[in-house]
Amino acid sequence: MKSRFPSFAVVVSALVLLAGTGCRHSTELGTAVPQAVGLSASKLAAVDDAMKRQIADGDIVGGVVLVARQGRVIHLEAFGQRDTEPAAPMQTDTIFRIYSMTKPVATAAAMILVDEGKLHPDDPVTKFVPELAGVKVAVGDERVDPKRPMTVADLMRHTAGFSYGFLGHPIDPLYNEVQPLGAHDLDEMAERLAKLPLADHPGDTWLYSLSVDVLGLVVQRASGQPFDVFLQERLFDPLDMKDTGFFCPPEKLHRFAAVYEPGEDGLARQQGGDRFIEPPTLISGGGGLVSTARDYAHFLMMVRNGGELFGHRILKPETVALMTHDQLPPAAFPIGFGQPDPGVGFGFGFSVVVEPNPGVPDRPVGQFGWSGAASTHAWVSPADDLFVITLEQRQPYSNATADLIRPLVYDALADR
Repeated sequence: MKSRFPSFAVVVSALVLLAGTGCRHSTELGTAVPQAVGLSASKLAAVDDAMKRQIADGDIVGGVVLVARQGRVIHLEAFGQRDTEPAAPMQTDTIFRIYSMTKPVATAAAMILVDEGKLHPDDPVTKFVPELAGVKVAVGDERVDPKRPMTVADLMRHTAGFSYGFLGHPIDPLYNEVQPLGAHDLDEMAERLAKLPLADHPGDTWLYSLSVDVLGLVVQRASGQPFDVFLQERLFDPLDMKDTGFFCPPEKLHRFAAVYEPGEDGLARQQGGDRFIEPPTLISGGGGLVSTARDYAHFLMMVRNGGELFGHRILKPETVALMTHDQLPPAAFPIGFGQPDPGVGFGFGFSVVVEPNPGVPDRPVGQFGWSGAASTHAWVSPADDLFVITLEQRQPYSNATADLIRPLVYDALADR
């Protein structure tokens, strides 16, 4: 029987792997040549070749790749173009829409409150969002009471029973009608969600959904601060995530990457309005952030260090261990979009590889991470003390870059 929380031995093991290298008072990560941290520079060069090949083949317009090991950045390169109209080169400080890579950040914000005793994973969501007290579960044409209350843990691991409205659940037409994410703010979003049934009983199924947007409202009400202000003060400022926020301000638009999608003659620049260039009123913890490779590396390095970076303690090490180990109830394991992904569970904010899968050899047990709708990716391998970030702006979502880069990076590990 899978335990809901990791055992003491697992937590201790995780803390050893996540142990930091001491306080740092600079706000830049250290760097190293690949050979100094056990990677082959010649094999790592294959990453650059793969990115250039994708651009030449018209699969992407440009991108940024960052690789870090043993607490130091050993590879940070930009490829292709940030924009083609007019032509502008991709740079390592280019700002990207990271969409669902926002979710681990928002979850870390909630875990700060867990550390402070203002929140607990077992708290019922209705303690903070009473608007949801009467929500039923859709069972065919019937609406029944949930078998148990929805908890904060359910929000963080996508077992709350919500949907997104576009992943093929029977209740999706109702989501498209009510448009909870079209609300003016998080309070109105909760009011709209109260009109909708759940797709399943809390805890029964892993259903990717807007649950982390609800988590943002929980953070807002539990902390007594607007969600974006809380993130700025408790995460972005201490981690010096200076280009991370819920929109790209005018003075930084010259660094903002354009989004591309398939057109009649290859990739075409996405047209229409861009919600990321104006301050939003609904602060989306599920998909609202823009960021850079540098900033997101700061976030992952904090996680790698067991909750500390630049002399700032953000989270307790044992809290980080909860985020980075599987928390799914047995009935909800494994995760999957349409079909199960064997061996993959979900922690608080991150997917987590729990069991080896012979069909995916370059996915070690313990690897955790998540991706974003414009084809951005981040993953961490604690066993290898390694993390990788790949950023591009292509929709609909593609995991092609991650699938290309991952085996090349692992192949470059001389000691693996």
